[in-house]
Amino acid sequence: MRKLYLSLIALVLSLAAVANTPVFNIRDFGAVGDGVNIDSPAFNKAIIAASQAGGGVVLVPEGTYLCFSIRLKSNILIRFEEGSVVKAAPVGELGAYDAPEPNPWDKYQDFGHSHWQNSLFWGIGIENFGVEGPGLIDGTGVLSRGVSKVGVEGPANKAFGLKNCKNVSFKDVTFLNSGHFSLLLTGVDNLLIDNVTADTNRDAFDIDCCENVEIRNCRVNTLNDDAIVLKCSYGLGWAKPCQNVLIEDCEVSGYDIGSYLSGEKTTNVTHAPDRDGPTGRVKLGTESNGGFRNIEIRNIRFNHCRGLALESVDGACLENIKVSGLVMDDINNSPIYIRLGDRMRGPEDLPSSIVRNIEISDVKVTNCDSRYALLIVGLEGHPVENVLLKDISIQYRGGLTKEDVKLQRGGNDFFGRLGAYPEPASHGIQPAWGLSVSYARNIVLDNVKMELMNPDQRPKIYKHKVKKLVWK
Repeated sequence: MRKLYLSLIALVLSLAAVANTPVFNIRDFGAVGDGVNIDSPAFNKAIIAASQAGGGVVLVPEGTYLCFSIRLKSNILIRFEEGSVVKAAPVGELGAYDAPEPNPWDKYQDFGHSHWQNSLFWGIGIENFGVEGPGLIDGTGVLSRGVSKVGVEGPANKAFGLKNCKNVSFKDVTFLNSGHFSLLLTGVDNLLIDNVTADTNRDAFDIDCCENVEIRNCRVNTLNDDAIVLKCSYGLGWAKPCQNVLIEDCEVSGYDIGSYLSGEKTTNVTHAPDRDGPTGRVKLGTESNGGFRNIEIRNIRFNHCRGLALESVDGACLENIKVSGLVMDDINNSPIYIRLGDRMRGPEDLPSSIVRNIEISDVKVTNCDSRYALLIVGLEGHPVENVLLKDISIQYRGGLTKEDVKLQRGGNDFFGRLGAYPEPASHGIQPAWGLSVSYARNIVLDNVKMELMNPDQRPKIYKHKVKKLVWK
């Protein structure tokens, strides 16, 4: 991680230089902040003025600023003061958001991962950009996962969309109901996300094809989708890896939308759109063309959500992953899910996916769903390799019978849906309550303890075409 730290030092120095430049208050450019008038033109004028001055701080004072697309530029620091809110404006007589730009590679990933301009804030090819301060970015009732037409102004589906950027920082800001993504950051190198809170309706942080990234001290609640997710899609038109990433000292959860920020943390909604339990987890994948390398995840709390997921299904090499210090409670599916799949969404002649060299240690899980067990799943001829699970305790709910065991939908075994979307539920209710492993090699469990809260008729372990599984 030495390269990561050196890159982040350079990031801090570059943004510190921006912070010491002139201040451009958006009210001086016509912003009203009454939640009624549209303030994005004033916001954009302030950004242009700061850019023409060689860089500067764009100040957002107390007030509610109703906005359409805000176009970001290099050498800009947006500083939110206490009580400042940027609220997504509804499309209609008052205006619309910028149109999604064409992308010749958009067939290889979801629409939302393929476009950046249809956002509340967006920037392409910018450097030395930051957001800081206790502001709220609120997309309630406006930002959604919906698809808009390429080249046509209309709705926005994310709070921030950044592509091919360098030296970017988000600090202290809060997101509420921010659409498909709070942050869609694709090809963003030298990235810091620090002390950010998100309570949102779909994904929160999508870190796609990014290098030299640190995410720390964040609180992320996402009932319907993933909280902190690393990806390496083909959205840039080439297979760029996601590598040199540190995620530490964060909390992820799947409480009812908005109830995390309110402090209520309610659990009235019991299912995400895929009909399984609340999501709100840390994940690598699903989009996985470019590779995941040198990823460290440590000191993360999971509450009322799904467990850790490490997935490569589109030809990426997922390797050198180190995870430690996880505390999980009220987990809705597998506490740990490692998947090598064969979806292969991308250009023709992709290489086979690779998953290897993973170390997960110091994990405590309580009150965990036992339908899918701890799952490690590879492919015949392409096993998951070299996984160490150490100093782990898992408390499963249990309570199932042998008659409850169900094959995956449409399949004839527990691991045969090679091209399926990778989720524990896609494999069906497992024939074991604790550990289920298929097509794997060199799997070591050292001081791993599993127990049941209620009796379960299934055995503790199920193995299928596994070479060298050692449980110490």
